[in-house]
Amino acid sequence: MNGIFSRNEAFVALIILGLVLIIGSINPNFFTLGTLYDLLRSSVVMGIFGVGVLMVLVSGGTDISFTAIAAFCTYVTSRYLNSIGFEGSVLVAFLISGAIGVLLGLINAILISSFKLPTLIVTLGTGNMFRGFMLAFIGTKIVTVLPPGMIRFSRTEFFPVTTLIGGTNGLSAAVFVLLAVVPVTWYILNYTMLGRGIYAIGGDRVAAERAGLNINVIQFFIYCYVGFLAGIAGIVHSSLVRTANPFDLVGTELSVIAAVVLGGARITGGHGTILGAILGVFLVIIINNSLIMMGVPSYWQSAVIGMIIILGTSITALQSKRESRVSIVDNQ
Repeated sequence: MNGIFSRNEAFVALIILGLVLIIGSINPNFFTLGTLYDLLRSSVVMGIFGVGVLMVLVSGGTDISFTAIAAFCTYVTSRYLNSIGFEGSVLVAFLISGAIGVLLGLINAILISSFKLPTLIVTLGTGNMFRGFMLAFIGTKIVTVLPPGMIRFSRTEFFPVTTLIGGTNGLSAAVFVLLAVVPVTWYILNYTMLGRGIYAIGGDRVAAERAGLNINVIQFFIYCYVGFLAGIAGIVHSSLVRTANPFDLVGTELSVIAAVVLGGARITGGHGTILGAILGVFLVIIINNSLIMMGVPSYWQSAVIGMIIILGTSITALQSKRESRVSIVDNQ
């Protein structure tokens, strides 16, 4: 497992610091508490997704179905709660959506673990399957009236400050969902046998099997946990945008993967930290917001994300080659 603050994470932190200083020098209003609140709010959904993607990448797999799971979970949950006239806490929405996410993640786990199918192909297929099933049998109508609990959650803010135009801006309650997910996942990856097993199968699956690790159990946990996080992220997203749209979140998979890879996770598995993933997410959010502020068209934003993926993958590949050379020299 990686250290708490690796070279790659330090590199990403320095890039973030540089970007912040550049943006702030162009627009001094960037250095306000309200701007920080907005950036944190924008980072929540991608951050929750990123935590799940990190776990999959560390295990040596690839998951691109999580956005479809999120859309499915939040859409079904919202319509169900509306149909029964539920007006209680948003925690019920989180529980229902998370449970649906676990069930959908279980489908991925069965196909990957029991049938030994490639993770990329499986999640590509199931992502399309979940989305197609939702559109065909549940509906395509956008839910514009969410359950009251989700609306209350979206409006809950802490530590309000006065904005430059005279309004108020506060720290969204959604940020605390991310702050709950991050330490739990960090603890699992770093202080449990399950976490050690995730790193082990990503580093060398054959060696992990010889060591007696139950690969099937570990993979079942990974994809069910990712499904659970996707369900949670879906509710947060719908609450913040005040709608449940079956077409939402489609296409954001690459941005999340780019952020996690840029944070130090390797596509080949065995490497990556929670801190690196969160730093990568924050960097991508800052870049996207900066491009929007500068009026850069959306297709150029997609090009930038593509370049980030290439850059992040190149850096981790070079690090891997360098470590391999050092290992060979040490063994001679």
